[in-house]
Amino acid sequence: MAYKYKDRYLKVGKAWQDDDGFKHPYNWQSSWSADDLKKWGVTFEADPDTSYDSTFYWAKGIERKLADENVVDDDGKAVIDSMTGKQRVQLGLKSQWIRQTKQTANSKLSSTDWYVTRKAEASTAIPSDISTYRTDVRTASKTIEDKINACSKLADFKKLFDVPTDSDNKPTGNAPIYDFPDEV
Repeated sequence: MAYKYKDRYLKVGKAWQDDDGFKHPYNWQSSWSADDLKKWGVTFEADPDTSYDSTFYWAKGIERKLADENVVDDDGKAVIDSMTGKQRVQLGLKSQWIRQTKQTANSKLSSTDWYVTRKAEASTAIPSDISTYRTDVRTASKTIEDKINACSKLADFKKLFDVPTDSDNKPTGNAPIYDFPDEV
């Protein structure tokens, strides 16, 4: 939010002088009415909207890339990672969210891993609801990854975050990107 006098920005709490040489007091903003502001040629200018969703954009209007990209310097030369000796790669949204999906699946499976260990060590059967849940988690992870990989435009990718709703706009399920089964 900014106050302007012609093409100059005015600082709130600071005296200023107009083009006719008239000096205005430091408290002009707090003591003047809207009519006073208009009389002295002071206008109010709202700040431009610079908001953006950092999930999909680097800055307002600058989209993140879906695909991975090799990093190059200003001259177009490859930027080499000093640890690996290979060209650095900026991961795209697809790679980032596939990684996130795999981590989520791993986290959901980890609470039931002990059943698998017990089966391997003591031949104790895994309960069917646990086995079904584990299969459903792996299937959901694969489905989410396939949906991510099918996106060719950012608009398609953003739709994966939309929660399905009914005619009353009430949620009917999870957003496709988060569509894992409920834990058992």
